[in-house]
Amino acid sequence: MIGSIVISFLFVTLSACDNNQSVAMVSQSAIEIDDTPRVIAHRGANEWYNESTITAYQIAAETGVDSLEMDLRMTKDGELIVMHDETMDRTTNGKGKVSDYTLEEIRAFRTMESDDSKEITEKIPTLKEILETFHDTQNYYIETRLVDEKLAMEEKLIQLLEEYQLLDKELVTIQSFSEESLMKIKELAPDTELALLFRKGSFSLEKAHTVDFPIIGIESTDVTKKVVEELHKKGKEVHVYFINKKTQKEEQERVLEYEVDGYFTDYIHFTKEILAH
Repeated sequence: MIGSIVISFLFVTLSACDNNQSVAMVSQSAIEIDDTPRVIAHRGANEWYNESTITAYQIAAETGVDSLEMDLRMTKDGELIVMHDETMDRTTNGKGKVSDYTLEEIRAFRTMESDDSKEITEKIPTLKEILETFHDTQNYYIETRLVDEKLAMEEKLIQLLEEYQLLDKELVTIQSFSEESLMKIKELAPDTELALLFRKGSFSLEKAHTVDFPIIGIESTDVTKKVVEELHKKGKEVHVYFINKKTQKEEQERVLEYEVDGYFTDYIHFTKEILAH
């Protein structure tokens, strides 16, 4: 829901009058609760720097986003790194599946980007390195997945989040396309905020209604006014992701009319601008 809600509280105090009688003195103060949709930096500030790198997340943090979004992959020796793709090919100078390499071997590769005048490289970060960089100064929106169709990364993830005391401070949302992964997280850390993702074209309102997760993540072209209204009636938030960068800005403006609750954005300034109007 867009805008803000003002909740007024009445405070009653007793004051002695000249005749020693107590009378009620009523004072009123207002607390403003920000109800603006969340701006979630998709893979960091990837519009300006190599996606899923510490620098990309630092830039995003400096813009004042609500959460830093990151995808987890697990190395051959069970370490968690931050990378979206199953393979190294698209975003690094490496080749092949992340799960075929140990962390030490991955250290030899670099993320790659070009600004037309020079090649920009940066190391592939581990989740621990990102947590070490930001500690409790940011909110984290972390995506888990099955590893070779099996639960594997959940215990390691919760262990790291507990090590940095982020769960107690309610600074973490965990999302996944895998209900199995989310249920494991719920078992390990029952109070963690969870989001179930639906792939493009596979959204089911009936399923979204019935699952026991407070946030539903939907690809933008599957978002309609009815979908948002029905999920809001169930007390669920709707967070929207975009897989087509060419139409993303247009789609962000479209779903804005439906009062969605979160944007996984590749265009941070644009999103903040339309939400400010």
